[in-house]
Amino acid sequence: MMGTVSDHPSDLRVRPSLLVPGGELRWRFSRSSGPGGQSVNTTDSRVELSFDLAASSALGPVHKERALARLADRLVDGVVTVTASEHRSQLQNRRAARARLAALLRDATAPPPRPRRPTRPSRASQERRISAKKRRGETKRLRRGEE
Repeated sequence: MMGTVSDHPSDLRVRPSLLVPGGELRWRFSRSSGPGGQSVNTTDSRVELSFDLAASSALGPVHKERALARLADRLVDGVVTVTASEHRSQLQNRRAARARLAALLRDATAPPPRPRRPTRPSRASQERRISAKKRRGETKRLRRGEE
């Protein structure tokens, strides 16, 4: 996590110009399925991290609009939630959930790719393609046997 002096440990740094305050993040813990030995039924190691994207003041209008559009299928009432339960330790799952949410928001707020400029295939590439097709056809014709 990149940080400046003003970053609080609970804040989530999405990109250098985008910081989600820790107060806007909601954590939930529950028992995780999978291995864990004797402590499996006693520790709440599964982590759910929720972020109210629609009500957030951390994102500017452009980033918020972009994120809401791109994450529309993942949002429930404007809230995006990520879970982590692959580790036996709650701390490791918290770190995994933070990283997952940061990556999700980073991708959702990224600028759209530049539009593709249509180009035409070069004459040499067309000739290479046609000659490869002819070679392949010749190979198949030879396999058939002369009739």
